[in-house]
Amino acid sequence: MTDHDEHDDPREIPAKPAVLPTTLAARLAGYAWHRNLVGEAGAIVYRLHQPHRVDAPALYLKHGDGAAAIAIAEEFARLQWLAAQWPVPRVEHFEWSDRGAWLLTHALPGRTAYEWLADAPEHASGIVESLGRFLRRLHALPVETCPFNANHLLQLGHARQRLAAGLIDADDFDEARLGWTPRQVLEAIDTMLPFEEDAVVSHGDFSLDNILMRADGEVVGVIDVGRAGIADRYRDLAILANCLDEFDPALRDTFFSAYGLAAPDTRKVDFHLLLDECF
Repeated sequence: MTDHDEHDDPREIPAKPAVLPTTLAARLAGYAWHRNLVGEAGAIVYRLHQPHRVDAPALYLKHGDGAAAIAIAEEFARLQWLAAQWPVPRVEHFEWSDRGAWLLTHALPGRTAYEWLADAPEHASGIVESLGRFLRRLHALPVETCPFNANHLLQLGHARQRLAAGLIDADDFDEARLGWTPRQVLEAIDTMLPFEEDAVVSHGDFSLDNILMRADGEVVGVIDVGRAGIADRYRDLAILANCLDEFDPALRDTFFSAYGLAAPDTRKVDFHLLLDECF
């Protein structure tokens, strides 16, 4: 699914402080609040900073109930495990109650890869090469160490459940599938089975908004790891390549080359883009 329609879309807006559990109220007193508008996926996401302390680190707070609470708990579990494996945000606080789940993390430094590409298109090739090298390093983590499964069979099962529950948003499909129904997407996936995986520890939503970079073009880390787990490597490759099309389709080749793929498997790219439409 596409993350953006226009490069100048607002990415956050000022917000009033949320009604917090007592465990967080004192901890977050005095912070300025901004609601994040990118990729909330059912949860409410806030950026918090102390306006009178420029040296104080920013924080991110996610809150949700129902399915969103479950997703937040899954992200918390993955952040705990990935802390010693990948460059991910440090968890400050997590709790679950009858009001849902709350996850407070430290912000990673830098800006998103999307922001760098939008603001510095003359450096696009260098930015994308850095993304390819970084993903290759992430995928080098031994799969036998990972306790989380995210293979295509599991994801297909979730997709069929979402189809039955009417949760797949056809209005959010990529341009290539505008006018399709969710059932048509699942039928197209079925024609591509069986599917042979090349398993890695996958991020699961390796999009430009979930990658933080410094001004020198080096990647700082990744966020939104709630879907991380063992899966086919093209799960991440397809999502990032699709994001790059918004800027310049030729950047796909730059990305694949930097990752180490001379001849990417376009069938696998298509498979994972179809599957991603269901989430």
